[in-house]
Amino acid sequence: MAAEHHAPNPIHEVQDQEGFWPFFESLFKEPVGISLFKSETPISIFGYEWYPKITKFMLLELIAAGLILLIYIPLARRMRNGELPTGKWWNFWEGMLTFIRDEVARPNLDGPAHDEHELGGAGQDHMPGHHEPPGHPLEHEKHVADKFVPFLWTLFLFVLFCNLLGMFPMMGSPTASIWVTGALALVSFVMMHGVAIAKHGGVKYLANLWPKMGPALIPVSAMIWFLDLFGTVIKSFVLAVRLFANMFAGHMVLAYILVFIWIVGNAFGFGLMWGGVTVASVLGVVALSLLELFVGLLQAYIFTFLTALFMGMGLHHGDH
Repeated sequence: MAAEHHAPNPIHEVQDQEGFWPFFESLFKEPVGISLFKSETPISIFGYEWYPKITKFMLLELIAAGLILLIYIPLARRMRNGELPTGKWWNFWEGMLTFIRDEVARPNLDGPAHDEHELGGAGQDHMPGHHEPPGHPLEHEKHVADKFVPFLWTLFLFVLFCNLLGMFPMMGSPTASIWVTGALALVSFVMMHGVAIAKHGGVKYLANLWPKMGPALIPVSAMIWFLDLFGTVIKSFVLAVRLFANMFAGHMVLAYILVFIWIVGNAFGFGLMWGGVTVASVLGVVALSLLELFVGLLQAYIFTFLTALFMGMGLHHGDH
């Protein structure tokens, strides 16, 4: 079928599904499949035939990971050699990690013991040369959060880069797919319970969730215990849906604004009206793209912040 018979469908620009890239059709004059590679030999999984393939979002996720490595490996080498990051470029990327550590990880994961020390120390923790006395519980592990900071850094940067790749024409954001955000939420779910089980042990962790309500209210306690566990599933589900909905909706709006150019051109011809709509659409996309830059950064922060919050709730559940 000729490319000109296909009406542009913005959802094919935003999603990683079988279909066509209509804007590529206008360039190549023929349909362009969204699968970059698809095996002709299926794999049977529980009676369902699955064809291994490489899609646009898979490639974009690899690009996101590669960009992170490209930026942070040289930065890590400089810091390992004792060099301080200099210049706006390196200070920007280092400052981003410092913010996640100081404003996201430590406030949510350090726990009550560190908070009590902060309040009792009247700011001594920030005095140069201040150290904990021998035997103090915080002497060797002043910040419990620091062991989890690399995970939160990786999560934040990966979500951020996936979000921002959608700002480039014809690429799209992998986080506009519920499958991608669902996989990220599954990782958060595992960490949410994994850090607590590693600290307390599986049996003790589950026992800590049991409400202390007395023998007479065992049925009520059991119901609350189950709802508490099920609530962690809901939290992870909300993480996935929030990120997906924000990224999907934003890029769908941008795609539909551009489709107006095609609609007007086919309906009224490529005259004065088409020129006016084209200018208005392009200016609108530019303005909304600036908003999308902020949304991409904000959603990466929210996803990481809530993951750290839920991890801290499990890690310090029952601590006093």
